[in-house]
Amino acid sequence: MKILSKEQVYEGDRLTAERQKISSTDLMERAATKIFYWIHTRLQGQPIPIHVFCGIGNNGGDGLVLARHLINHGYNVNTYVVNYSDKRSKDFLINYDRIKQTSKNWPVLLNADDELPLITPDAIIVDAVFGIGLNRPADEWVKKLFQHFRASKAFTLSIDIPSGLYTNHVPEDENGVVWANYTLSFQTPKLVFFLPDTGKFTVEWEVLDIGIDPSYLQEVKTEAELIGKFEMLSVYQPRDKFSHKGSFGHALIIGGSYGKIGAVILASRAALTAGAGLITTYVPKCGYVPLQSSFPEAMVITDKEEELISDISFELTPSAIGFGVGMGTSKKALGAFEAFLKKYEGRLVIDADGLNMLSHNLEILELLQPQTILTPHPKELKRLIGDWKDDFDKLEKVKAFTKKYNLIIVIKGANTITVYKDLLYVNSTGNPGLATAGTGDVLTGIITGMLSQGYDPLTASLFGVYLHGKAADIAVLDLGYQALTASMVIDALGEAYLDLFKQPQEEGTEQPNKQTE
Repeated sequence: MKILSKEQVYEGDRLTAERQKISSTDLMERAATKIFYWIHTRLQGQPIPIHVFCGIGNNGGDGLVLARHLINHGYNVNTYVVNYSDKRSKDFLINYDRIKQTSKNWPVLLNADDELPLITPDAIIVDAVFGIGLNRPADEWVKKLFQHFRASKAFTLSIDIPSGLYTNHVPEDENGVVWANYTLSFQTPKLVFFLPDTGKFTVEWEVLDIGIDPSYLQEVKTEAELIGKFEMLSVYQPRDKFSHKGSFGHALIIGGSYGKIGAVILASRAALTAGAGLITTYVPKCGYVPLQSSFPEAMVITDKEEELISDISFELTPSAIGFGVGMGTSKKALGAFEAFLKKYEGRLVIDADGLNMLSHNLEILELLQPQTILTPHPKELKRLIGDWKDDFDKLEKVKAFTKKYNLIIVIKGANTITVYKDLLYVNSTGNPGLATAGTGDVLTGIITGMLSQGYDPLTASLFGVYLHGKAADIAVLDLGYQALTASMVIDALGEAYLDLFKQPQEEGTEQPNKQTE
């Protein structure tokens, strides 16, 4: 699913009105009616107090349309206009007149010196104060209103985006943003829903299709894209009846040191389970017995050193290599890494201590082959690119880094984002259960396994991240977040593949997207 920028949303609205020969007011009516039906389907006329807070722009106009429909269907509605400016949008004024014709209880005009309305914890707040066009912080009295929302403990539903949240930078003061329980986003999600600095402002979100021109949505080129089942099913490579293990490549995992052989076992198991035809591991001598006894499917090559890797030498020709898990950053390991990069010209995934060795000597980045895949967690990323001011600054620095070295970077997190040059790919799967030892090693193995099968590096990264998260989502259904382990993620990979082909009715009730810690 494409994630449109603010400017692209405006252009989509304009073209939709033009091509469908409707007015912007008609489009507003369509969008807000979708919100009404979303609420009506869930409440079914229950007499719950609903407080609709409208700004004086188009987001406020959406709120007025919604309030009018709720009133017409007999709901207990209180409507407010947050009067933070003398300016009004045209569509706001049209819908302000319409709601006054609907009910004798006209919207209450809220000003800076007015008392804040009473909101009980059993009520619903509809936040329609600011939309995506916000370009300055909220006034102090509006901030107090937003804090009043939060203090009330009432369920807060934001229209399109939590008020006070920008689409392209982090807010200056979090008290000037609505903390929403749920956000209904028009047509596409917003990039800010997926970033740690800004995603915290909505616990859950959902996209409502408001009928934006299909040809525009198909043709528009976006910086960011949300990766889900549909996107991955379209790149899935089915297997031919007459294929054999050689058809799906030979993956090689290089890593391990004394006490950290488990990382290599996890990565190797994951590569084979993800679909590689053959798997070999390259470890120090101390890893030979653990691998041969715990993972019989793997072939093993050992270094001359007992406890660490000092000289990487092998005769096979791997289809892809996963490098660095559990390897340590000794001088011998660093020397072996640099010598390896000078002679290896194939597909490569670098993780963990491989990334740490890169950050110790950034000059060896020049040795990496085009579209080498790096999979850092936040601290490893910081060692590579330096500190950042906020999440938007981080993304800009990562984009510049990938362009400079022609790399793919998988930024691991609650919403893992894969970056290649100026493009961002946001993963839709995964959960807090992945915050446990070894899951990063599993991801390295999965991506290496995808590369081994012949997926191009970017597709292998996206598909690997998706399957990794989906396997975790499947596993936690029976285990819960706390009990999930890395090995269980590997065990659920087969179900993650099968899930690609399940029809919606087979999946049960679809869960909304959630912001996780």
